[in-house]
Parts: sequence; structure tokens; C-alpha cells
Amino acid sequence: MSETQAPKQEAPEEKKVGVGAFIALALAVTLFSGVFYKMPEAQKWLGAFDFTTLIGHFGTVAGSKSTFVGAGGDSARAGFLFALSLFPGVMLALGLIEVLAHYGALRAAQILMTPLLRPLLGVPGYTGLALVTDLQSTDGGAALTRTLYDEGRITKKNLVTICAWQYAGAGCINNYYSTVSALFPMFVCPVWGPVVIILCLKFVGGALIRFVLSTLYKKDFENDE
Repeated sequence: MSETQAPKQEAPEEKKVGVGAFIALALAVTLFSGVFYKMPEAQKWLGAFDFTTLIGHFGTVAGSKSTFVGAGGDSARAGFLFALSLFPGVMLALGLIEVLAHYGALRAAQILMTPLLRPLLGVPGYTGLALVTDLQSTDGGAALTRTLYDEGRITKKNLVTICAWQYAGAGCINNYYSTVSALFPMFVCPVWGPVVIILCLKFVGGALIRFVLSTLYKKDFENDE
């Protein structure tokens, strides 16, 4: 009798990356990169495509200059209110990423950003959205990175490298234009110059951590898949 062979299971086909996926990626980069942050009055409507503008600001309590977080708190109560104030940004960031990922932004990022991120940081291209998100929202970038790790998309070594990239100059676009803008008239270089330096050094820091993990701490990641 001839043995019957079990039917071979075909591997699931990967979804093709169409034009819509690249449009979703472009929209994600626009939202989180700070391109339209603090636009001139004539182009202020473009702020609708900026993540920080979409988050907005908390109002103040009647008769006070403080938000619901208050002023002068300490200990666990102050920490709880501060953590509570982060929820809107994190929820908005994750919601936007989920919608954009549904339309293929992660797949498009993997195609476009892998040739850049793989040699420099050793991470897949779809982590680029987490890196871009960190430019404006440290909490959103951290939440997206944690989601990628929980879903098994990145390894623990990738996680540490990405965290090193994010920790150096976290939220640099938002912080730079909100806290340093008063010094812009004194600059002897273009306003965007320091931002470029910050971004370059973030990659230097990430690459350095990757090197350290691959040499001094190589044994700790031998079973890292």
C-alpha cells in the first residue's frame, strides 16, 4: 500500500505594500516628526497634522494658574496625577499608530527604513515609527516600543538599543522648540542646526549601545531570538 502524504500547508501570503501604505507612512512621519509644529499664523491650519497640536493642553482650574495636577505636590499622590496627565498623549499616539498600521504604515516603514536602521542600529525598519514618535512624544514612543516587544516583533537586544536611542534627547522636537525658542534670536547658526546634531548623536548613542551589547554583554543575548 502506498503511503498517503499529508497535504502541505501553504505559507500565508504577506500583504502587498501598495501606494496607500506609503501614504499612511508619510502621514505618520508628518504627524510625529514635528514638521508642522508652531507654524506661522498664515499656515497655522497645518497644525492639524501635528501630534503635539492634536494633544493640546489642559485648561487651568478656575481662579488658579494650575491645571488639575496642581502645584507643590509630592510623593505618590503627585506621581499619580503626573502619570494621569500622560494618558491622553499615550492613548492618542497608540490610536493613531493602530489606524496607520492598519493601512500598511508598518510594512512600508519596514521596506523604506530597514536599509538605514539595520546597519546603524541593527533593528528592523518598522521600529522607525517608534523612533519618529519619540521625536515629539516620549510616552508615545515608549508605548509603541513596548507594544512591538510584547507582540514579538523585536528582540530584547533591539529593545535596549531602541531605548538608548530614545533616551538621548527624548522628545527633542517638542522640547527644543518650546524651551529654546526664546534664544533663537541669539543663534549664530540656522535654527534647525542643533536639531540635526541632536538627531545624529541619537544614532551615535544607539550604535554605541548596540556595540556594547554585541561585545561586553554578548553572552546575555546569546538566546535572544
